Amino acid sequence: MGLARLSRVLLTERDIYHFREGTYYRAWTTLGAHPCRGPAGPATRFAVWAPDAAQVSVIGDFNGWRPAAHPLQPRTDSSGIWQGEITGAGPGTLYKYHVVSRHGGVGEKADPYALRTETPPRTASVVWDLDYEWGDTEWMAQRARRNSLQAPWSIYELHLGSWRRVPAEGNRPLNYRELAVAVADYVTDMGFTHVELMPVMEHPFYGSWGYQVTGYFAPSARYGTPQDFMYLVDHLHQRGIGVILDWVPSHFPSDAHGLARFDGTHLYEHADPRQGFHPEWNSSIFNYGRAEVRNFLGSNALFWLDVYHADALRVDAVASMLYLDYGRRAGEWIPNRHGGHENLEAVEFLRELNLAAYRDHPDTQTIAEESTAWPQVSRPTWLGGLGFGLKWNMGWMHDTLGYLQQDPVHRKFHHNRLTFSIWYAFSENFVLPLSHDEVVHGKGSLIGRMPGDEWQQFANLRLLFGYMWTHPGKKLLFMGGEFGQRREWQHDESLEWHVLQHPPHAGVQRWVRDLNDLYRRTPALHQLDFSDSGFQWVSSGDADASVIAFLRRDAAAAPLLVVCNFTPVPRDRYRLGVPQGGAWRELLNSDAGIYGGSSLGNLGGAAADGPGMHGLPHSLALHLPPLAVLVLAPA
Repeated sequence: MGLARLSRVLLTERDIYHFREGTYYRAWTTLGAHPCRGPAGPATRFAVWAPDAAQVSVIGDFNGWRPAAHPLQPRTDSSGIWQGEITGAGPGTLYKYHVVSRHGGVGEKADPYALRTETPPRTASVVWDLDYEWGDTEWMAQRARRNSLQAPWSIYELHLGSWRRVPAEGNRPLNYRELAVAVADYVTDMGFTHVELMPVMEHPFYGSWGYQVTGYFAPSARYGTPQDFMYLVDHLHQRGIGVILDWVPSHFPSDAHGLARFDGTHLYEHADPRQGFHPEWNSSIFNYGRAEVRNFLGSNALFWLDVYHADALRVDAVASMLYLDYGRRAGEWIPNRHGGHENLEAVEFLRELNLAAYRDHPDTQTIAEESTAWPQVSRPTWLGGLGFGLKWNMGWMHDTLGYLQQDPVHRKFHHNRLTFSIWYAFSENFVLPLSHDEVVHGKGSLIGRMPGDEWQQFANLRLLFGYMWTHPGKKLLFMGGEFGQRREWQHDESLEWHVLQHPPHAGVQRWVRDLNDLYRRTPALHQLDFSDSGFQWVSSGDADASVIAFLRRDAAAAPLLVVCNFTPVPRDRYRLGVPQGGAWRELLNSDAGIYGGSSLGNLGGAAADGPGMHGLPHSLALHLPPLAVLVLAPA
């Protein structure tokens, strides 16, 4: 038997103290597999948490997958950690843990802290190092400014495997290095400031889109090595593009090689299915009350910010973490110690996580995908908030799409759905999302949800984007929406790039490009997104005409006028109040011919030569094109 030699100290007494406390957010540096130099040559140190195991050994291609070859030894401090150092197991070695439970079960488990995995459907972990020479020094030096809440955030949400494929090579997806160049070129040309990657962490079922994670510390091997993924992030940074990673601390799948019943017990998940099983997703829920689980998740979040230079983490399904009765009927959940439905342990974990993230990486952001009215999600923990930097505005998304799906003749009866968002727009630091969730599961594409004939559909889509880009809040658009893809998103097919040969689709793409250009260079559209001093209604009550108008301002109070006409009826000499007299220049008009519109408008501008109205000292008369948005500024 080739006994795994006891390693030099892997975890100090201080490490173990924080490990038991649940604040060991550097756990990935000691747990898992780490190549080293042993007395007899290259070796690897292994450490795994399995407190209810009777035996743990490392099996792999280096020892013929024989459980007896390299057993690990338990630490004597009752931490539940097994460890050892094995000569001959170097980078590239395939391995798993052979775990014999005290309760009689036997499992072959992938390493929870593995830095690389086999390409699915194979499930072994891979010994790997993370050496890489980064070239994004300039980006890292300035990203505090680029990631500021006062900065423009125009986010392009991306699924790596279906953005663009290679039909001539069996419809294969692009790899990380191919994506680096292609995505950077496209996103830079379109003017987006950030990309958001749907989960890159390893997942066995491709159809989960990455939201059923088994390899929390490993970028998916489907597209290359960890260094290849670093190259993708690095190249995007060098091109001036921020990188947001979707992160899933809410649940995990029950695959036999994964975290579920890791040592024969419910180690990472609650034992009681009323707490530990997610009925909607058929997955396991993390036990946030367990210190070692908090270590695992907290260190994983900081790992992506630290090792992979991620600029932000978008935390998935926060609502499912906050509520014990999420997705459950009466009798299917256990109240907290106060009799309520709040998951107090998850709340505390999220607060601790955000404190740690902003402590260690103050130039990054955490973003909550939270779909309820939980208060103060994006407010500091010292004010009683959860401590996120930003929160997705799901209410704005539902109300806006619900309004625009109405035939224009009926929109006047739903006018409040259009204006309601401003009542709470500054209660959180909001991102306005038109995400992948809006173009799947039978919902169709964004363009397909717009009413009317083809011309009206495209006009409505341009109007939607114009309203979104000028509304307070950061912006997120899922890939394909920017050129009006017709087909609902399919994760195993490329986007419909061929439709860009048709002028209406090319016109929408140009419109989004020009919106991004104006948005990025105009402080009034982003600087005060989270303050009511950056927004003022001019006219919000004209439901019969389905017209709204508002001002956006920057810190110097420079005004920008936005006017939206949500009917196909042109409005001639529609008078609106403005704060300044004189000439106003038309900066953007979604009805311009270059976008596929009817070329109605104001010939480049209008004069504020009328009496005051809408509580403002001056007014101007505008020609409002059909189903269009106008943006004007003092000349």
